[in-house]
Amino acid sequence: MNTDLGVFGNDPWWIVVIKAIAIFVVLVLVTLFTIWWERRVVGRMQNRIGPNRVGPLGLLQSLMDGIKLALKEEIIPKSAYRAVYWLAPVISATMAFIAFAVIPFGPEVSILGVMTPLQLTDFPVSVLYVLAVASIGIYGIVLAGWSSGSTYPLLGGLRSSAQMISYELAMSMSFVAVFLYAGTMSTSGIVAAQEPIWYAIILLPSFLIYVTSMVGETNRAPFDLPEAEGELVGGFHTEYSSLKFALFFLAEYINMVTVSALATTLFLGGWRAPWPISLWEGANVGWWPLLWFLVKVQLFIFVFIWLRGTLPRLRYDQFMRFGWKVLIPVSLVWIVVVATARVIRNEFSIATEDILLWGAGLLVIVVIGGWILQWRSSRKEEQAEELAALTDDGPFDPMAGAFPVPPMPGQEFTYTSRVSQRPLAAATVTPAVTSGPSSTHLPDDDAPKESSNA
Repeated sequence: MNTDLGVFGNDPWWIVVIKAIAIFVVLVLVTLFTIWWERRVVGRMQNRIGPNRVGPLGLLQSLMDGIKLALKEEIIPKSAYRAVYWLAPVISATMAFIAFAVIPFGPEVSILGVMTPLQLTDFPVSVLYVLAVASIGIYGIVLAGWSSGSTYPLLGGLRSSAQMISYELAMSMSFVAVFLYAGTMSTSGIVAAQEPIWYAIILLPSFLIYVTSMVGETNRAPFDLPEAEGELVGGFHTEYSSLKFALFFLAEYINMVTVSALATTLFLGGWRAPWPISLWEGANVGWWPLLWFLVKVQLFIFVFIWLRGTLPRLRYDQFMRFGWKVLIPVSLVWIVVVATARVIRNEFSIATEDILLWGAGLLVIVVIGGWILQWRSSRKEEQAEELAALTDDGPFDPMAGAFPVPPMPGQEFTYTSRVSQRPLAAATVTPAVTSGPSSTHLPDDDAPKESSNA
């Protein structure tokens, strides 16, 4: 493929329209297929059948669900801010589509007699454009939670903003090593730079950091904290229904496709055929590369589905700690290693692969050592807390912090029945009716009753 950016921007207007419509159609079809595939794969993992009624093998089930969502009655909360409430799902869905404008699907092909690359456009900072568009998409989620006029969607929107911003930092840092090796930020140039070997191999730590970050970026399990039903009812889109909810649902799955396509472009050679298919001379010519590209994207989507059907949801503090204390520091160390390797290669003519091999090994040792030290320190803190609880002579009060809490190890909780805490009825002294010596009498109605736990 010609990596000269001058080939972009010279297409006739009708070719640009055809490309834009084709990208829209491909994304919608891939989304419908992904929803069906996720149901089938998770159903197989859980020993269920999955959709199998609507269409052959249930292939039309996703389409019917979309039509059903569009035709359902819409319910809008009275306390919602109408303008922002309507705008939020539009922002999320629109940004998800726009991000695909710089993704290369294949080399130059002939469309109605016009030679044009299978890419809508490209420019020197295309990867930064994708990150900027993804950042704008966060506004749709935050505004959805705020405009609903409800507490739990607001908490879901705040969680999502904190989560996506945190993991975008690690994701952005994983790109730095790619930029250093490719010498460009254009997506077509990065694909061309991976012709001898994929960056997923020589830049393995960057690839692993990106794959982890893209799961958190798209709010997918086990990182789907903005939609933690047990804590936030349903997350930022709790108060949405009908077509607006469908737009959020569509944006989530298109974002999955977008980050998978970006991973394919930056780390798996883009549309280039994998080995041993690449040994065929016509593998990277014509429309065949489009097939290789879609297969790689679906492999990443399968990883999303696999994680959802396998791993439980993390706690929010664990999730944020992992992003800030593990991914980001490892990314910074790896950037230093890659930059040092580039300088050593240029100054001393040492093979880059050898330098990166030693650097990756050193990075693994540092990460494992840091994890062991952190585990030991956390274990010592737990032991100190348990010892303090055992040596605490004071009585355990479950309501000491204004909220009921369970007893810690070594503490005992004595259950007291509410009935036993009720005061006994006061006895009433009345004079005797019969004549004779003065005496007291307790009427049967006023006599104190036996306690239920006597």
